[in-house]
Amino acid sequence: MVVIDATVGAGGHSEGIASRLGEEGVLIGLDVDTQILAHARRRLKDLPPRIELFESSYRHLDSVLHGLGFERCDRVLMDLGVSSLQLDRAERGLSFRLDGPLDMRMDPKSETTAYDLLSRSSEEELVRIFRDYGEERYARRIAGEVVRARRQGGLPRTTTAFADFVARIVPGGGGRRRIHPATRVFQALRIAVNRELEALREGLEKAVQVLRPGGRLAVISFHSLEDRIVKNFIRDRMTRLHRKPLTADEAEKSANPRSRSAKLRVAVQEGMASDPGMAAQEDIQ
Repeated sequence: MVVIDATVGAGGHSEGIASRLGEEGVLIGLDVDTQILAHARRRLKDLPPRIELFESSYRHLDSVLHGLGFERCDRVLMDLGVSSLQLDRAERGLSFRLDGPLDMRMDPKSETTAYDLLSRSSEEELVRIFRDYGEERYARRIAGEVVRARRQGGLPRTTTAFADFVARIVPGGGGRRRIHPATRVFQALRIAVNRELEALREGLEKAVQVLRPGGRLAVISFHSLEDRIVKNFIRDRMTRLHRKPLTADEAEKSANPRSRSAKLRVAVQEGMASDPGMAAQEDIQ
């Protein structure tokens, strides 16, 4: 069996997959983040299957697979969440829990940072980013203040400073809210910096091209924009194995609070026989 972990991250999913593949299986892991891929290499190096790790985006999973001499694979997993190792590094600028530069690049070698976007984008482009990628109600107000701040030389350069900047703009931002008022803006910037939705569409297309008939695609998403793309793609191109996405139970949410927003959708490539529901339970439990 050939399995692609298209977002290998720190190797958690890959470790679980490898434990079930055995010596005859092949596990191919992809990630654009050099630092986190090094962590995965250390974690997976002594496991029994043949494991091939590549610094690459899932946009290119077909090229990676074919480069290893395989035309098709049996499983593709895509976990669209941000790794804890990335969130907990202030220098990556992915979270305002820690003070760091407004970076947000998943691939440290890419050129454009979040600060670059804030510095160079037109007001209308910022409105589009905040509205379309963050579903931010006050997108226009925030964009206007960003443009005003940079004209005056006062655009924040760090995560905590920018989060405070947004909180002062959003009505009620300084009071009690269910989420921090900068949460959606940070999501929007991260998506824009990494072109995440475009990459997701391309990655799904590549996955369906390389999966053998009866092969399975599993995608874990963490916000509605991603989940909508995955849901519609599966509806149009594959056979879903569950009417609704699978979500974490209360025990998992308690042990891993970040799983609260996770949705898992599993689909099968055309050519699946017999009982897809039973097959899905065997594969993903």
